[in-house]
Amino acid sequence: MRIETDLKLGFKDVMIRPKRSTLNSRSLVSLEREFIFLHSQQKWSGVPIMAANMDTVGTFEMATALANHKLFTAIHKHYSLQEWKEFMQTADDNMTNYMAVSSGIGTADSKKLAAIFKQYPQLKFICIDVANGYSEHFANFVKKTRQQYPDKIIMAGNVVTGEMVEELLLAGADIVKVGIGPGSVCTTRVKTGVGYPQLSAIIECADAAHGLGGQIVSDGGCKIPGDVAKAFGGGADFVMLGGMFAGHTESGGKTIDINGEKFKQFYGMSSETAMNKHVGGVADYRASEGKTVEILYRGAVENTVQDILGGLRSTCTYVGASRLKELTKRTTFIRVQEQQNEVFSK
Repeated sequence: MRIETDLKLGFKDVMIRPKRSTLNSRSLVSLEREFIFLHSQQKWSGVPIMAANMDTVGTFEMATALANHKLFTAIHKHYSLQEWKEFMQTADDNMTNYMAVSSGIGTADSKKLAAIFKQYPQLKFICIDVANGYSEHFANFVKKTRQQYPDKIIMAGNVVTGEMVEELLLAGADIVKVGIGPGSVCTTRVKTGVGYPQLSAIIECADAAHGLGGQIVSDGGCKIPGDVAKAFGGGADFVMLGGMFAGHTESGGKTIDINGEKFKQFYGMSSETAMNKHVGGVADYRASEGKTVEILYRGAVENTVQDILGGLRSTCTYVGASRLKELTKRTTFIRVQEQQNEVFSK
């Protein structure tokens, strides 16, 4: 046993210090990034914000809406091959730049992934997702997947420390997914005591990834547009959102009427709700590590997208970054104990 005593920070612990800027308007800020990925050598450009691969977020409908803004969606892994067929018959070719096929690490996952890519070779991205990316089996699965799909862009995770980022990049990942426990419907930290404050995880993992020519996606912990800006400021190449994209028309989940008001169900993919739905219940050797909530229906995701992108452009103007790429270099975090005046908060 050992104790690390250096400070680890989450989004709530910091704010971004403003700097002199020559930008006259938020409209002058470009949020698009361009990457050439480490192993696949594929080029991608777009706004590097992602909808999470949860069946209450990463839906085909969400992908269609977000692609209009060049935002990305990791499609959840529970769609059937028939559902993929129906969607791909109507999907624009450009959409393949803004969606990933998600997979677990089981034999059935491998077979389904192969079937999807055999039918739709134009798809470019794979998202290999497990709660615990520290297992040797996971790294081996990433390596095997890279050998099977040498020209696909592989995103893999989740991890929160630099050495595992390096291992996954060396195993064949192009992008490493960073985050253990910060999600709004994740209870991993409560059930296991394991986790890492998200901002410090981003800073450490981005440094490791960029040293090898790879990228990271910050997954979880964003509650407000300012948190998205802090994630990019800390060095994240992509930011993945779950709760912020939940509860919309395009989100999955049941619609529920409570006292005349409309709500949508949102749950973690390790929750009892998800496991009952997809794998016949919680196995007797594990505990549920997610919760189920009802979110007041938010309408079309369009308004939320504009809110996030508008906030991010405003961040860039406050620090003088004309492009999102410049935000990290222009960011100085200051430690705080208070984020906002909550006198009129509910």
